[in-house]
Amino acid sequence: MRSLPLPLALAARLMPVVVLACAGWSMSSEPAAPAAADHRPSRQTPTDSASAPSSTAVSKSYKAAPAPCSSVPVATVKSLVPGAKTSGKEIPSTDTALRRTCSWNALKGYDYRWLDVSFEITASDDAAKKEYQQRVAEKSGGGEVPGVGDAGYSVVNLTTESKQETREGVVLVRAANALVVVTYNGSDFETKKAPSTDEINKGAIKAAKSAVAALGSGTSG
Repeated sequence: MRSLPLPLALAARLMPVVVLACAGWSMSSEPAAPAAADHRPSRQTPTDSASAPSSTAVSKSYKAAPAPCSSVPVATVKSLVPGAKTSGKEIPSTDTALRRTCSWNALKGYDYRWLDVSFEITASDDAAKKEYQQRVAEKSGGGEVPGVGDAGYSVVNLTTESKQETREGVVLVRAANALVVVTYNGSDFETKKAPSTDEINKGAIKAAKSAVAALGSGTSG
């Protein structure tokens, strides 16, 4: 058998390789469009997963407690606690961003009055609701306070110790993720009698309404 000249022999050997290469290129190039289409949904997946948490993110209406000693107008302090320093006294707190309290108290003649205003900031509206409901359940015998925050409750109790009466009113208000707690009490050391339920209840509610209004002083967002 005659051998082919070198150029022809080389061409004959390369021909199958060229044919296979062309076939491979054709096979790999034809599905390119469907492959790109298959990848389109996978490109959208990271975007969808990244946007998902935004729908479940907790939005806090109030991020910090306001200054409690300026939450009640001076005129209100004077009427509720005659003789008290209107500047009040802030009670030390382990976390002033979440919990702050101011106290006013004075003895004028034989009449004694005490007023506390506290702010508590919770992690969410739901957390505040649960805390509010729990505290209301612990203080039975009161009633709802309409027109203040998202929910309001007040209760007045009379205590007697050594024949001295003291009447105390507590108003609890929930506004979004914040709780406002007002405690107001009084005694008369001459008559040994306590102020009327109406006086104590109305005074506590008046202070509570002022305190709730103060929540928006630069702490919402």
